[in-house]
Amino acid sequence: MTALAHPVIPQTQDTRLEQQILRRSIFCTLIIAGMGIGFGILCGSISIIFDGMFSALDAGMCSLSLLVSRLLGQPNSRRFQYGFWHVEPLVLAFNGSLLAFLCLYAFVNAIKGITEGGRELELGWAIAYALAVSIFCFTIFLKQRRLNKQVKSELIALDTKSWLMSACISSALLVAFLLSWSLEGTAYEYLIVYTDPAVLALLTLILIPVPIKTVISAVREVLQMTPDTLDASIERIMERLILEYGFLDYSHYATRVGRGLFIEIHVVIPESMENDGVRRFDKIRDEIALAIGDPGPHRWLTISFTRDSKWL
Repeated sequence: MTALAHPVIPQTQDTRLEQQILRRSIFCTLIIAGMGIGFGILCGSISIIFDGMFSALDAGMCSLSLLVSRLLGQPNSRRFQYGFWHVEPLVLAFNGSLLAFLCLYAFVNAIKGITEGGRELELGWAIAYALAVSIFCFTIFLKQRRLNKQVKSELIALDTKSWLMSACISSALLVAFLLSWSLEGTAYEYLIVYTDPAVLALLTLILIPVPIKTVISAVREVLQMTPDTLDASIERIMERLILEYGFLDYSHYATRVGRGLFIEIHVVIPESMENDGVRRFDKIRDEIALAIGDPGPHRWLTISFTRDSKWL
């Protein structure tokens, strides 16, 4: 029997909006990076410098995400006939790995700063920086999260997480700097020099699980590991159809790669269905496709019917 395939056709409107969001994010991130590095040097704060470096690295990764978005918006080529979905998890894995490495490097420097007796810093400038950047980052985070409800892009989702991380870093720095400012003139004034490296160490320990989870998820997609929920869902659908139509056997292969969903289902039909005709099987295909859900240009669904189990 003939097979049904839904080719992956890019959604140009969504990719254009995705690229617009990413370009704006790159511009804003570069502003934050410059402010962080500049104010960090001015204040003598390694935690603020880390914040700036985090943003600078994030700008570079966001540029890669923009490149991927442009690739996904292109028509499939003869060389990449299944599209460019595999590029997306590769970028996510690379992005997450660099962010995890930055957190680890910052943690080592923070511990070194504590053991060396802490650091003096200009609290006035530090507080002003942390307050301004916290407000700015939270604003961008909330706006991008709202826009991504329409686009539903993994690239924007990762970039939105980065803005949340930056907002949390800046907020934590603000709280720490305000606490240090409150210690001036008290018996605990000697602890102020330890505030900067101690906060940096704590922040990196809290933040590092986020990029690590991203890397693990992306690597699973690069290796084309079938999600358990997807596999179980297809099995439930096919077991129900076996009871309904009396199919003799079936096999299925499914995976997610980036935003692309690839599913193949092969069904062995009984002898009584040999002469049912194409229309009958098209109706069954429609029933399976509707039950699987997730329709649209990102789903590639192939369903075939056969009398010979060797084709499973």
